[in-house]
Amino acid sequence: MTAWRLAALAIALLMLLPLGVAVGALATPTGDIWAHLTEHVLPAVVRNTAGLSVCVAIASAVLGGTAAWLTAMVDFPGRRFFAWALLLPLALPGYVIAFALAGVFDYSGAVANLWQSLFGVRMPRLGAGTASAVCLSLTLYPYVYLLVRQAFVTQGQRCLEVAQSLGMDRLTGFRRVALPMARPWFATGVALVVMETLADFGTVKVFNFDTFTTAIYGAWFGLFSLPAALQLSALLLLFVALAVAGEQFWRSKARYVSRDAAARPRYLVVSRTQALLACTFCVLLFAVAFVVPVLQLVLWAIEMASSEITLRYWSFVRASVSLGVMAAVFVTLLGLLLGYSERRAPGIATTWSVRIATLGYAMPGTVLAVGFFVAVSATGDWLGVTLTGTILVMLLAYAARFLAVGYGPLGTGLQRITPNIDDAARGLGVSGLSLLRRVHWPMLRTGVATAALLVFVDVMKELPITLLTRPFGWDTLAVRIFQLTTEGEWQRAAIPALAIVAAGLLPVLWLHRHSDRH
Repeated sequence: MTAWRLAALAIALLMLLPLGVAVGALATPTGDIWAHLTEHVLPAVVRNTAGLSVCVAIASAVLGGTAAWLTAMVDFPGRRFFAWALLLPLALPGYVIAFALAGVFDYSGAVANLWQSLFGVRMPRLGAGTASAVCLSLTLYPYVYLLVRQAFVTQGQRCLEVAQSLGMDRLTGFRRVALPMARPWFATGVALVVMETLADFGTVKVFNFDTFTTAIYGAWFGLFSLPAALQLSALLLLFVALAVAGEQFWRSKARYVSRDAAARPRYLVVSRTQALLACTFCVLLFAVAFVVPVLQLVLWAIEMASSEITLRYWSFVRASVSLGVMAAVFVTLLGLLLGYSERRAPGIATTWSVRIATLGYAMPGTVLAVGFFVAVSATGDWLGVTLTGTILVMLLAYAARFLAVGYGPLGTGLQRITPNIDDAARGLGVSGLSLLRRVHWPMLRTGVATAALLVFVDVMKELPITLLTRPFGWDTLAVRIFQLTTEGEWQRAAIPALAIVAAGLLPVLWLHRHSDRH
């Protein structure tokens, strides 16, 4: 077994560590605490988590799928703008859009006052579960939209032309031909939505809606029981496994189709009324999911700027940027090591090591935080040193969560460096470190920058790992938002929220640049 294969295996085992800790905790007795959780907490948590996941999956599929069809297939005013603008809600973390929309529709807000003046009654208030589902759907539908739109762009109008040649109208052709052909992309997008919903902590915390993530947090910091938190984490992983298995099942039953990417896309010509309806749908979705929350944040930020932008505020910025940079460097290096291991020591063992190492995207941050905290604490006790309360736990958890994000661009970049390129370089006398510097680095530079950028922004927005494992004095912008929204200080949370939104726009613009622009 080569050193490269051993390196890939070591990374895979490290990423599996929190999973093993969580599953192993099922055999640890927790006495009265687990009895209390089973009787008073677990039934509601299971019901809420399952119901929230199903509702968000359905709503995201409907919103994302409809928007994808309209912008990919229908010619209506504003189509080119909405094709990329509907991705912008990706820049808003769920907990940001949650408290922003909560402020917009608050009883004392302008919307509530307008409603009462128009209808003479107070505006109905959404329950905690419904509000959480709405906010998560608005921030997660772009996952479905991005993938399904690529499916519809790939299919083009030809699938409908084939359906019409078989005697089907447009609606029947869409239902019986276009939609089934896009099922693999729908399955992947919905699976991502479900996994993000299961991992969400900030949004449900804003509305005090109990799910597994809030229960894990309560078991650790409320009941002071790490074993109970780990056992809840193991149960949450069962939900994640079901989501992954469901995605694989639906994709296995589908067939892919493609057309010539260079072919000029053609759009359906619809009536003026239908075009107006398509434009109205996109306007409303874009307004509610992005414009209204951001506008509310801007108004709050202007109101609170003089009192909130202090030296302490810049310490939150420094902590967020520092952690983002450290995590980006660490994850990018691990991604490069994985990529070169797969390149230099190909085989089943290396392939499976890479797959296992990049499974962390499916594991909620709360699970990773608790698992690595316990594992690092036990390691420190064995070595006789204190490792908890350091940045080590955070970096390991970040790496497990975002290694798939960092590895993706790097793996793609390495695939472009074929063995023929290496052979040609060696034939010209270029080898060793010189080969890496003069041949590989210029071809990998864009992938490295992309991987580092994506990881940096994800860490800037990440809440549960940072909240649960941060050392003393390392409060980030996300943690500051959590602290303020927990106290109901929504206006004061606007400035750090806008800073996170600004950072979140970077990968969205990158996605727009590298996606279909029609």
